[in-house]
Amino acid sequence: MPSVESAESAAAAAVPAPQLQVADLIAQWGQPRGASLDPATPLGPIGTDSRQLAAGQLFIPLVGERFDGHGFLEQALQCGAQAALVQRDRANAAPAGLLHWLVDDTLDAYQQVALLHRRQLQAPVVAVTGSAGKTTTRELIRASLAPLGPVVASSGNENNDIGVPLTLLKAGTGTRAVVVEMGMRGLGEIDRLSRTAEPSVAVITNIGTAHIGRLGSREAIATAKCEITSRLHPEGLVVIPAGDPLLEAALARAWAGRTLRVALADDPGAGEASLVGQWQPEQNFLLVEGEPVQLPLEGRHNARNLLLALAVAQHLGVPLALQRQLDVAVPGGRNRRLQQGGLTVLDETYNASPEAVLAALDLLASQPGRRFAVLGTMLELGDRSVELHRAVAERAVQRGLDGLVVVSRGAEAEAMAAAAAALPRLAVVDSPEGAAEPLAHWLQSGDVVLLKASRGVALERLLPLLPELP
Repeated sequence: MPSVESAESAAAAAVPAPQLQVADLIAQWGQPRGASLDPATPLGPIGTDSRQLAAGQLFIPLVGERFDGHGFLEQALQCGAQAALVQRDRANAAPAGLLHWLVDDTLDAYQQVALLHRRQLQAPVVAVTGSAGKTTTRELIRASLAPLGPVVASSGNENNDIGVPLTLLKAGTGTRAVVVEMGMRGLGEIDRLSRTAEPSVAVITNIGTAHIGRLGSREAIATAKCEITSRLHPEGLVVIPAGDPLLEAALARAWAGRTLRVALADDPGAGEASLVGQWQPEQNFLLVEGEPVQLPLEGRHNARNLLLALAVAQHLGVPLALQRQLDVAVPGGRNRRLQQGGLTVLDETYNASPEAVLAALDLLASQPGRRFAVLGTMLELGDRSVELHRAVAERAVQRGLDGLVVVSRGAEAEAMAAAAAALPRLAVVDSPEGAAEPLAHWLQSGDVVLLKASRGVALERLLPLLPELP
């Protein structure tokens, strides 16, 4: 385990990244074509973006539905690229004089290069997945591990086949920990990411209903999330929230190693947890093993996410005494409180799952003053879409909201409107811009409004249209 160091010594420890050599690629794919290099030659920076071609770079041209990086191999040669990986079925695209290896699939090869790099790292790799809260938990873990020294973590939506290798390749010899977020839309995807990252610690935030339209059931979602353990080190650790029998069953099938469970003191599964926190919502802090830890983000769900992060940090050698005040910044559209004149906006526009919407409504209900919500469509819910949309509207009624704007169409909109009919104010619109009109009539200074929907709804377009209140 890495030891805790001061910020000054950690910064001084930062040195260039572990260096792969030409020999490493020869061992993987045989002798290159087009030119020759000494096997002991260090590989240059790894690049996949044709817009950022540079001298000395190993260029890996990726292939997608609407793009093919092989069209830039000539440009790579002209820019002075050190070498390239070229897909066999596009071998003719490699210009004369460009050192290159032929591979079956350049995306797979990119992941293989990242894996070779990861195996040179001395730092632990923490992998995070779950139906909701992945990004928030990733950032909480990043902050919790900061006392170790430099931490490299996924940024933005770098949680897929391209983003996970990219994150790993950013880590260097001075890196003391790596945190990778792993997303998925189907079975086998997280398994592939785990094979690339070979994590030391795996965190599963929860099992919900996001992507249930693709996977068919929560049981299948749990199975997919537990693929994160497929290449977890045998002496590694899985960190999960206590009290979910479905997650426990799926994990038991996938992992026989050590598991650490966390819970809030009043959670149903608290008796099974190794790390328990007492949440004080009025002061917004957690009491954990006698240590007060300030919660940097609002809401009960984030208190539980913080416990996951603290468990990881403890495992990697960071004592709770160094966790009292964490510096956390989450990407836009997540856990963001905006003050627009006299109006308070809870900006959750980046994405939405049923569980995340319910948690956001609970947070909204805890706010002072009048409370309004703008809820858009949640995507990829399959046959359960209408049922799950109805459930979030019912929660809005249960929490006694002062008004709800539904941004949706079709059966989902009808179900939400019927379920929320008891609210004093209700509107159904078909676009983010359409929500501005009812809100302009309803809102007054001192009100709080929640905005939450799936990314495809683009609910952030409503933000500049909210009324200017004194």
